[in-house]
Amino acid sequence: MPPLPPNDDSADNHEQWFAEEVYPHKSRLRSWLHARFPWMTDVDDVVQDSLSRLWRRQTQPGREPIHSGKAALFAIARNLATDQARHQGVVSIDSVADMSKLAVLDDTDVAEAVSVRQELEFLADALRELPARCRQVITLTKIYGYTEREVAERLGISEHTVRTQVVRGMRRCMEYLRRKGVKPRGQ
Repeated sequence: MPPLPPNDDSADNHEQWFAEEVYPHKSRLRSWLHARFPWMTDVDDVVQDSLSRLWRRQTQPGREPIHSGKAALFAIARNLATDQARHQGVVSIDSVADMSKLAVLDDTDVAEAVSVRQELEFLADALRELPARCRQVITLTKIYGYTEREVAERLGISEHTVRTQVVRGMRRCMEYLRRKGVKPRGQ
């Protein structure tokens, strides 16, 4: 379990905690934001703002200590990205003046959307058919983006076992999808 942040207000203690428990997750946060919010153009700004907000929150006198720097960092970033999405989603009526430029779903868009949804349902079925440990490993590595080391520590298994389970799980999922007639994209 990672060390708790310091209870005293010593700047050195806060800096050490931040350097050890928060800052190492910066690159993973950037990758996670790119994957989770592909529309976001200023990921680095969100990362910096998240780090800054976490630092300010942690150094405020009298606040409860944060037990997981990584969890807090990702939660702050998620909230910032969600706020940004809401803000960008609000469009003034003036920006929609030229109605002919609006995208409208045609039959091919609908068919593609249905196809993708069906493929996702097949993938969910494939994951459910995996043995429990394999499903845990695939979920943690491929969906939540944990490293092999993090998964190994979290599940109490070796990194080699994690790699083996990922390979087996991905192979089983691909076989299941092939049986359902799903072809890899681009083929």
